Amino acid sequence: MALLGGGVLLTFTEVPAEVEEDFNEWYNREHIDERVDMPGFLRARRYKAINGRPKYFATYETTQVENLAAPEYLARLADQSAWSKRVMAQFSLFHRMTCHISADFGHGVGGVLTLIRFFPDDEVKAPLRQWLCETGLPALVARPGLLGGSLLENDLEVSNAPALKRGVKDFPVVSAQEWAILVDGAEAGPTAAAANALLGPDVLAEHGVAGEVQFATYQLLFGVARSSD
Repeated sequence: MALLGGGVLLTFTEVPAEVEEDFNEWYNREHIDERVDMPGFLRARRYKAINGRPKYFATYETTQVENLAAPEYLARLADQSAWSKRVMAQFSLFHRMTCHISADFGHGVGGVLTLIRFFPDDEVKAPLRQWLCETGLPALVARPGLLGGSLLENDLEVSNAPALKRGVKDFPVVSAQEWAILVDGAEAGPTAAAANALLGPDVLAEHGVAGEVQFATYQLLFGVARSSD
């Protein structure tokens, strides 16, 4: 998906139906612009689930993953706007990953994205990473209608920085490294089918991934890129 920079923040959210309009307006009119204007942030995009959960998913691309533990960013998390505080207090689900990019095969932005998430055991990480970078992802993006594929690995030190360095509320400490595969495509059906056929739960299990594999497909809602300085 031609990611910009070397780091990506992924966020997953859900809200009650009665506050969903306010949530979407806040995201589109304040939150994304506020984040992209911060040092090191390059582009942000948000998605809504076609199938699977969570309902809302967003990506924030940064120069490097360390931008997501920078003093300016942590200070912003600890001092949100009034609108942010009101909306975030209504979250019924919130999860985030601060990732470095292990592989990125892509040349543009598609209208849909299939997201695969899992927790690989330490002993399978190196061979799994090699297989994904050398075989799995290249084979995926060669499929008709597929526009990109990337492997992201959660950086635990950066992910835990809001809670441990600034004491920001509602940011629990995480101890297991989560991985995400982003599959960018032109249409939902072919994108999800190709992702499942080549990188779905059964295939990942053959390469040592035990436990649950979360699989969901999203449509692009809105995105903003940083203006040239």
